[in-house]
Amino acid sequence: MSTGLGSEIVSVINKLQDVFSAVGSSASQIDLPQICVLGSQSSGKSSVLENIVGRDFLPRGTGIVTRRPLVLQLINRPATAPQANGTTNAQLNGSDKQANESEWGEFLHLPGEKFYDFNKIRTEIVRDTEAKTGRNAGISPQPINLRIFSPNVLTLTLVDLPGLTKVPVGDQPKDIEKQIKDMLVKYISRPACIILAVTAANTDLANSDGLKLAREVDPEGTRTIGVLTKVDLMDQGTDVVDILAGRVIPLRLGYVPVVNRGQRDIDTSKSISAALDAERSFFELHPSYKGKAQYCGTPFLARKLNLILMQHIRATLPDIKARISQQLQKFTAELATLGGPLGDASSGNIVLSVITEFTNEFRTVIDGNTNDLSLNELSGGARISFVFHELFNNGVKSIDPFDQVKDGDIRTILYNSSGQTPSLFVGTQAFEIIVKQQIKRLEEPSVKCCQLVYDELIRILGQLLQKIQAFRRFPALRERFNSVVINFFKTAMNPTTKLVMDMVSMQACYVNTTHPDFLNGHRAMSIVQDRLNVNKPPTPVPDAKSGKLAPGQINNNRDLDVDIKKEEPSFFGSFFSSAKKGQPKKAGPIMEAPPAVIRPLSALSERETMETDVIKLLIHSYFNIVKREMIDMVPKAIVLTLVNHSKENLQRELLQELYKPEVLDDLMKESDFVVNRRKEVVSMVTALNKAEEIVAGV
Repeated sequence: MSTGLGSEIVSVINKLQDVFSAVGSSASQIDLPQICVLGSQSSGKSSVLENIVGRDFLPRGTGIVTRRPLVLQLINRPATAPQANGTTNAQLNGSDKQANESEWGEFLHLPGEKFYDFNKIRTEIVRDTEAKTGRNAGISPQPINLRIFSPNVLTLTLVDLPGLTKVPVGDQPKDIEKQIKDMLVKYISRPACIILAVTAANTDLANSDGLKLAREVDPEGTRTIGVLTKVDLMDQGTDVVDILAGRVIPLRLGYVPVVNRGQRDIDTSKSISAALDAERSFFELHPSYKGKAQYCGTPFLARKLNLILMQHIRATLPDIKARISQQLQKFTAELATLGGPLGDASSGNIVLSVITEFTNEFRTVIDGNTNDLSLNELSGGARISFVFHELFNNGVKSIDPFDQVKDGDIRTILYNSSGQTPSLFVGTQAFEIIVKQQIKRLEEPSVKCCQLVYDELIRILGQLLQKIQAFRRFPALRERFNSVVINFFKTAMNPTTKLVMDMVSMQACYVNTTHPDFLNGHRAMSIVQDRLNVNKPPTPVPDAKSGKLAPGQINNNRDLDVDIKKEEPSFFGSFFSSAKKGQPKKAGPIMEAPPAVIRPLSALSERETMETDVIKLLIHSYFNIVKREMIDMVPKAIVLTLVNHSKENLQRELLQELYKPEVLDDLMKESDFVVNRRKEVVSMVTALNKAEEIVAGV
């Protein structure tokens, strides 16, 4: 059962590895499980890796040998069929006696180059390390990616990390310990990482740097597996049974003891297959381990790692699926913006579809039928409605006819409009003059309203140019679209502004005093009379006996008094003051020439107050009627000649201007970036689709 599961999971990960190597940059966002090898310097990390692979290929020596992370992707491939006679691979005849057709390595920085000679792999690791870190003992976080294809490995991703060190040696930087620790933590802190903590068995486990660092990022020990090297070098009579039983530092995944080749074995070129045989013999013959020999040694470690990795993949598979799906959506959407995988639809069809999409979107945005309605702010047609019913409405309502025309001005106009004959009744001429002046003031907010609606249409244009994907692909089409639509709006603004100004002129040229809502003259007179009477002294009461008024009260206290000396206001009394007191009176009739400029000098008389108030009431009544009509009619005019005109005729204008054979080719020019990016995205989408198929079957 487990074998079937193992081969299934191995094949899945194997395929995913292949797929993600093709995807390239996006693979970094899909965090495949990997095993990081962690341990002190010279604890035998690289030897453990070589034993798992079954070949010599890592640099060796004393001191710090691994100076850059080595991302080792082991990929299980069935053995290659023998080639026909006479065809041999030149690399198989090199210094590596174990070189064969079925095993080879590839470096990410040397794409397409296969290394059948594993000695050359070691040489390339050293060369590339020195190229990035120099010949001294410095380190670099930039990884070397090596993939090994072999029928003898289980599919694993192992990362060989630099060993933990305490004291700088030679010309190493002073903070070498911190540099290495920071680099290791970056790798082992990812949840998808299984930590392979390597510790030499002939040292105290409590002092293990690898286990200490692993415990920092994995305090529960759920994803840490311990490897005990150099078990054969322990003092006679000592063993690691207590550690294996979890009585010293327990780990959920346990410990595996291994025996690596010693330095003498390496110097004498002892093969790994021979070393593995020696390791098996050691555990089977050692009194402490022979009962549990099947749980010791490198082959068991490889199987255990593979099993742990399988379980880990099982746990992380939902996340891997979600990430693949997310990436696929992202790149599919980007591909759609780039015109699909081919991107070679006919230019005429593209322009037609863009014009149709633009005009449909334009209508839906204005009518509010769009699906992506904003929750935070007004947009499209709602903003135009706001201009009409908030800004314009309040702008018109705030115009006060009497903030520019004072009572004294009305009095002067009353006198001037009655001409040579003082009017008996309140003059309608004065009322019309003032009302027409005030109606003209409505022109400014009305024209401003046109401009604001025009600005909103330009705003909608900008939003649609951002939203419709084809404009990102064809910058020339975007520019042309922008200029055609703006010119169309500008052209439509002329009749709109004229119509609105004509509406103001219509109101000003004819004052309809028979309007049903208008307060007529009689009603205005009675309102003013009532208001004035409230402030007057009470009317004299007739004598109780005779029933007659007291003498002098019949004609407003002026029945018999015609004496010029009394202070009596004349008809134009408020326009000049009476003769100043104290001036000696001249003999003869008192009559002087009128002054060059006659202006009112004193306050309004009672009659003037009454007439002014009547005029003000009439102006107020009629001006409110006009304001109400303008608030109602101006938006209708703007919608007719600008908004609806654009909705109905914009498509025809765009077709006339853009759908012409002579301009189509210029409009349809794609940038080089779009062409290259399309190729990249197509390969990514293909790879991710393949990856999705692979994980869907698990």
